[in-house]
Amino acid sequence: MNIYEIIFKLTLACVLGGLIGLERESLNRPAGFRTYTLVCVGSALAMVVSLDMYYQFYKTVNADPGRIAAQVVSGIGFLGAGTIMREGATVRGLTTAAGLWVVACIGLAVGAGLYIPAIIATILILFVLIYFARLEQQFTGMRLYKGLVMVVEDEPGMVGIVGSIMGDLGVSIKNINLNRLENEKELEIELLVELPPNTSVDKIIEELTHVRGLKYIDRLN
Repeated sequence: MNIYEIIFKLTLACVLGGLIGLERESLNRPAGFRTYTLVCVGSALAMVVSLDMYYQFYKTVNADPGRIAAQVVSGIGFLGAGTIMREGATVRGLTTAAGLWVVACIGLAVGAGLYIPAIIATILILFVLIYFARLEQQFTGMRLYKGLVMVVEDEPGMVGIVGSIMGDLGVSIKNINLNRLENEKELEIELLVELPPNTSVDKIIEELTHVRGLKYIDRLN
């Protein structure tokens, strides 16, 4: 394996991992552009090292070219677990964790010289992440219960203001989780709400955008 082939593999892994990472970064997920790129490049490098060691020593020792690479698949689980958070009845980060695992597999494929499968897999993953989300919203739009997450300035009465807006819309709050962020000046509020007839999540979000001190708001499901 010459140096130019190695450079090409690492560069391709950087590009493919970065493309998926950009999609995650655009949604402000725990693992984004840099994390996905590093995982893909590192996986490709692990496969390159594994193959290179096999080519050097297979005549003298019983070398297995997949041994190092196999540890990437299991080892990436620890990194993925760090992106999964359970808060009350809500579990967040599963898609990000699955994305890290599959990006590692793409890196291994690139390192093994399977360029076409790696590129096709990247295209399919981007299609799933972007377009399946819209399809998912259409199906979940028929659900009675909705999840919302918002980040606001941590001021007295902020939760009461949110509750008042929900009451004016006829929305029932079934569950609420509060989490003070690291800077201790912002509060994350997670809500599980029951929607009345003829009331959409978009309408609720539109009303909540007028809350003083709102930093971020999005749906959870």
